[in-house]
Amino acid sequence: MNQPIAIGVEKYKEIIDKNAYYIDKTWMIKELIDQASSVNLFTRPRRFGKTLTLSMIRTFFEDERTYDGEKINNGNYFAGKKVMTAGEKYVAEMGNYPVIKLSLKSAKQPDFQTAYHCLRDEISREYSRHRYILKSDKLIDADKEQYNRMMNRLGTSEEYVTALWFLSQCLSEYHQKNVIILIDEYDVPLENAYLRGFYEQMVDFIRSLFESALKTNDALKFAIVTGCLRISKESIFTGLNNFEINSILSNNYAEYFGFTGLEVEEMLKNYGLEEKIMEVRQWYDGYLFGNTEVYNPWSIINYVNSMVNGGIEFPQPYWSNTSSNSIIRELVESADGKVKEEIEQLIDGGTIEKPVHEEITYEDIHKFQDNLWNFLFFTGYLKVESKRFENRTTFLTMSIPNDEVLTIYENTIREWFDCQVKSMDIKAFYQVILSGDAEQAEIFLSNLLERSISYYDKKEDFYHGIMLGLFSSISGYEIQSNREYGNGRPDLVLRPYNPKKPVVIFEFKYRKKFNEMEDGCKDAFDQIEEKKYAQPFLNQGYQKMIKYGICFCEKTCMVKCML
Repeated sequence: MNQPIAIGVEKYKEIIDKNAYYIDKTWMIKELIDQASSVNLFTRPRRFGKTLTLSMIRTFFEDERTYDGEKINNGNYFAGKKVMTAGEKYVAEMGNYPVIKLSLKSAKQPDFQTAYHCLRDEISREYSRHRYILKSDKLIDADKEQYNRMMNRLGTSEEYVTALWFLSQCLSEYHQKNVIILIDEYDVPLENAYLRGFYEQMVDFIRSLFESALKTNDALKFAIVTGCLRISKESIFTGLNNFEINSILSNNYAEYFGFTGLEVEEMLKNYGLEEKIMEVRQWYDGYLFGNTEVYNPWSIINYVNSMVNGGIEFPQPYWSNTSSNSIIRELVESADGKVKEEIEQLIDGGTIEKPVHEEITYEDIHKFQDNLWNFLFFTGYLKVESKRFENRTTFLTMSIPNDEVLTIYENTIREWFDCQVKSMDIKAFYQVILSGDAEQAEIFLSNLLERSISYYDKKEDFYHGIMLGLFSSISGYEIQSNREYGNGRPDLVLRPYNPKKPVVIFEFKYRKKFNEMEDGCKDAFDQIEEKKYAQPFLNQGYQKMIKYGICFCEKTCMVKCML
């Protein structure tokens, strides 16, 4: 029987307790010890294993205690893992340090006060987790009083901005060891504050919290901070020394977030899915962290689980369903003519080149269009193909990583297009179509196509989708797409509920050259006649027929009508 697959489980101990499938990333512990950086910032896209990695690191290093102060032995959680072969020097570090673990991922409230209370509650829970130290006489009474205030959410705002520093001082005094601080998803409250309009207040709070804990803290062993984006060092991490930044451009630790090709092949083999490797590559591979190619781990886990346990036969866009993908919407909605062309290039399998700016803030996102492309890159919506350095600036050639991410772009564009259509006088277009006015129909469609964002690799399918969307709100008609009539399947049919109204039959063609569009319309009409698309409606007693042959070429069209 195959090992169970733990979907959405981000606690290392829970995965091991359930004997769930785990791709061993514990060698990262050895590298952390060898690197010996005071503060490590890891930026990776969402759902690439940051939280699970921090949980694994905490389980290894923490001198974990019960509320009564009894030591918890976590050694069994690493039995047979890679780190246990690193040598005694590294194994001796297991269970040796007090650990503060703080997640900021839930700070998504509508105003600063509510978000602050949420973060305060998160801090208080970490105080409560370590409340065993209050039973010791190693802390003076004044420190115990402050500790109780913080644990019971009664501390002042001044006390909470130094909460991590104070907790680490207390833990260090109790354990007589310096403290490891793990902060997960540090940029979530910053992004939320930017979107909600209280960015400066949140920056001030996070900066003070981090500075006291990570800069002026003699009780710190080392710290790890994770997030999706590298925010400007000057805005949050002011003055930190020995600060190592590990972004998706870095070679260090590249294989520890995401699954490597060998790890994916082994997982597929374990679950009898070896023949799916090409499909998996096309859908979920393509990310390049440093010089290491990796797969999206969230999507791989869900894919294997769906194939083995869910009865799913085809790949799904699992990653795209884990957030609002608002950054793609911002790009599409704010796109000028040049950006629309660049989006079309990407969707058509091409590349774009942009300067890379790692030290940006959320406030900078709309100052320059290149900043938005940078956000797309660092959050996993683009991958690097090549780099070049010129005039003290690094330029990246980027593309869409895989089919899963491609669906996000396409679906976002469809949603945007639907909104565009709703803002137009669509009823006037319906009247034009039902009257057989090919000239006005051509003008309307050409204007709409000029404003749209296309992806040409689908050819007729892309334009078919546009036409299907245009008629989604027509009243008095049933919309039939690729339904069998006569000796074939017309692209689109508008069948009236009232037999006195006309049946409208559409056949679409796509041509690569403008001077071939006339022939495209002729081919459309020839198909309508040869396949006898109208005959079943005539047999049913419909008296009026309108036949359209429409040929598309890039962002224009030719419309011909036969009554």
